[in-house]
Amino acid sequence: MKECREDLAKKMEEYLHRMEQLRLAEYLAYVSDRRRLMRNHFLGGLARGVGMAVGFTVLGAALVIFLRHLAEQNLPLIGDFLAQIVTVVQRRLE
Repeated sequence: MKECREDLAKKMEEYLHRMEQLRLAEYLAYVSDRRRLMRNHFLGGLARGVGMAVGFTVLGAALVIFLRHLAEQNLPLIGDFLAQIVTVVQRRLE
């Protein structure tokens, strides 16, 4: 009987330790503060939006450079098609 109580006490201590590691009280305080939550979500969305815009710009520029390089190779069918695409993109940029 004493061993059962000791095992139960060890398990309870282990569960309490795990609950402390979860920082549940801190999380509940974070969630209950609406202004802080909204500010953090807004800033996170803003950062993701700027990151996507920069990433798309860099990839788009790399694609245009690659297509321009292929157009300069004077490949029979592909070169003419890519030259038209590059021309359209350059017109849009101006």
